[in-house]
Amino acid sequence: MYSSFRLARKYLHYYRTAMNGKGHGMHSPFVFQFIVKVLNNGQGYTPPPAVEALRRTMRKDNRALPPNDLGAGSRAGAMEQLVVKRIARTALMPARYSHLLYRMVHHYQPTQILELGTSLGITTAYLALANANAKVYTIEGNPSIRQVAVDNFKQLGVPQIQSVAGAFDDCLPAILQEMKKVDFVLVDGNHRYEPTLKYFQQLLPFCHNDTFLVFDDIHWSSEMERAWEAIKTDPRVRCTIDLFFLGIVLFRSEFRERQDFVIRY
Repeated sequence: MYSSFRLARKYLHYYRTAMNGKGHGMHSPFVFQFIVKVLNNGQGYTPPPAVEALRRTMRKDNRALPPNDLGAGSRAGAMEQLVVKRIARTALMPARYSHLLYRMVHHYQPTQILELGTSLGITTAYLALANANAKVYTIEGNPSIRQVAVDNFKQLGVPQIQSVAGAFDDCLPAILQEMKKVDFVLVDGNHRYEPTLKYFQQLLPFCHNDTFLVFDDIHWSSEMERAWEAIKTDPRVRCTIDLFFLGIVLFRSEFRERQDFVIRY
């Protein structure tokens, strides 16, 4: 993991050099529409307030959970004892990015959604609530954290979420065989070079023209940056969008040559 100072410097460089987030000068019609309608919320999508209300509740929850993180690189760092409020304050995806994922699912309406890294289920709930017809599969390495997430799903009324406890390596192959295809995938766990590339390779046979692969924390460490660069150069990838904290991978055939965009968000 980069130090907070180094990460801040990298973000400042990104912000100064990234393409304007308004879509000016964008020649790709698909990416232009993504910027205007989704990134800048030109459609006016409003996420359900109940999810953020639950996040606030989690930020005050003093329950202690046994540690059992099977991944690496949690935003919360190494913890001898996990406390729900600390996970909620330090390890959850910020609302700004969870809302963006909600808008993406709401706009493009994927029906087969997969998440690697459930945590407390806040972002999972956004993915499910954005499309009532979607089936959402989510994997969490810590069974105690998973149980908190499952309780949250019941409270929010999102029964279409199938939650699985276990290591990604153990669970992912069977889930992919059950899904048959993936329309939208969020990879948010095990932030290391080799596992990230392994999951990418496992996902590829189940991707199609309209699939979105979203990788969290692509600049979180040198390993994640190496993984992101390797993903970008895969010949099956037709377009990537770097939003600094999120990296989006597209396979759309309309991109005759691969295009990589760094867009300010």
